Amino acid sequence: MSTNNSATSAHNVVELQAKDLPAHCPNPAMPLWSSHPRVFLDLSHGGAATCSYCGTQYKLAPGTVIKGH
Repeated sequence: MSTNNSATSAHNVVELQAKDLPAHCPNPAMPLWSSHPRVFLDLSHGGAATCSYCGTQYKLAPGTVIKGH
């Protein structure tokens, strides 16, 4: 999991690998003081999702494949 801390971005963008799935927010890299209820994110439609609580954007890393059950 990598975080892009660009000053031009309004929110963080977290790039996820297959090992980071299922995706949820807050993620393990976020500080405890900024926590909110855990939300699982659906990346199966377009490979990206945004947390409805904090606005953090999540996207799959290039070449990452989502495997079903």
